[in-house]
Amino acid sequence: MKLQILGSGCPTCKKLEANAVEAVKVSGVAAEVEKVTDIGKIMEYGVLSTPALVVDGVVKSAGRLLSRDQIVHILKGEK
Repeated sequence: MKLQILGSGCPTCKKLEANAVEAVKVSGVAAEVEKVTDIGKIMEYGVLSTPALVVDGVVKSAGRLLSRDQIVHILKGEK
């Protein structure tokens, strides 16, 4: 599984990245976390508001900070 954090590097983007890393650790899901700051690549996903969370190429959240637990639910495929 591949998680991408889309954002410019603002404090909220950094916090989402930290939450994603923590979520991967506690969930037991094998995943890699990548930070994407290139605006061109961010726009390829159609994201207009950052931070955004992309899981395996699918935008799961944009424009808001997800908690660690919210990300765990996404990783496990829960609602």
